[in-house]
Amino acid sequence: MIKRTIVIAGGGTGGHIYPGIAIARAIQKIDPTVEVHFVGTAMGLETKIIPREGFPLHLIESGKLNVKSPIERIKTLLKIPVGLWQSVRLLGQLKPLYVIGVGGYASGPFVLAASTIGFNTAIWEPNAMPGMANRLLARFVDKCFVVFAEAKKYLKNDQVTQVGMPVREEIENAVHESHKDEKFHLLSFGGSQGSRVINYCLNEAVMSGGDWVKDLSVVHQLGKWDYDTVTAKYQGAPCQVEPHEFIYDMPKYYKWADIIVSRGGASSIAEAAAFGIIPIIIPLPAADNHQQKNAESLVAKNAGRMILQKDLTPARLISEIQSLRNDKELREQMVKNIKSFYIPQAATTIAKEILQ
Repeated sequence: MIKRTIVIAGGGTGGHIYPGIAIARAIQKIDPTVEVHFVGTAMGLETKIIPREGFPLHLIESGKLNVKSPIERIKTLLKIPVGLWQSVRLLGQLKPLYVIGVGGYASGPFVLAASTIGFNTAIWEPNAMPGMANRLLARFVDKCFVVFAEAKKYLKNDQVTQVGMPVREEIENAVHESHKDEKFHLLSFGGSQGSRVINYCLNEAVMSGGDWVKDLSVVHQLGKWDYDTVTAKYQGAPCQVEPHEFIYDMPKYYKWADIIVSRGGASSIAEAAAFGIIPIIIPLPAADNHQQKNAESLVAKNAGRMILQKDLTPARLISEIQSLRNDKELREQMVKNIKSFYIPQAATTIAKEILQ
């Protein structure tokens, strides 16, 4: 029997890895005989996450092109030929039916090599403003899958389909439930590594006290770098605060939350949309401002709020939280609006397209 293989290339952060895993699981659910392999780099979280999920992981050389540092850019340019050669060799070994890039360091060289040789290829773009690598790759691949409709105009390809965000099955299957107490529930996180800017600002806002913290309950994911320091700063907090280094059971807290304070990654937005939770987004500043573009897409449809990092202060954060907390009718409308951003079964849609 001929072994049938599909390769998912990319990684770096959870925002690339977990959607790739969701696609892999959907492929296996449709056709258990297909083997799914991942290609990443030694720099990303995929070295920790993918083996734990039970998928084979292959590593190639790559790096960041979209950086300000000339030294980092030169290092990346030197790695690209090595990564392309490693990709060609790996493609010869695996002979995949299909290669899909989900963004991150390894996606560019591996998908480009696969397309050039003649393998079936696709890219998945999570942001409203596609990154440099996917804007280039779009010209070479067979298909493009996007989360935001705004991304279509940047991708030069005749086969661009809006499918939404592939989310973890436990989130896909979960539903938003009303909480039992009368408190106002605030969930804050800054991505898998946390966000120092959000961590310190929210901590200062809470510890300033005042009427705004009355009947407020906070769950705060801090990340490993700030967990000890900020947890200590929360001692004697004037309201209920539950600090975490990392939250593994996100559906539990999404069900619990009234609003979230987070970065503007596509995964965070999609999960908020799935549960119907209003986000206050503090976009991570970047060269292409992709998180800001994601947030602007929500703000334009009154589905979320945005505070630019340069404008973030405890007073501004409190003001945004209170404007939502004190207007139940507005919150109900915004919940309806953000739910419209959620497209269910995205991973299954992509898996079916690939398996055709």
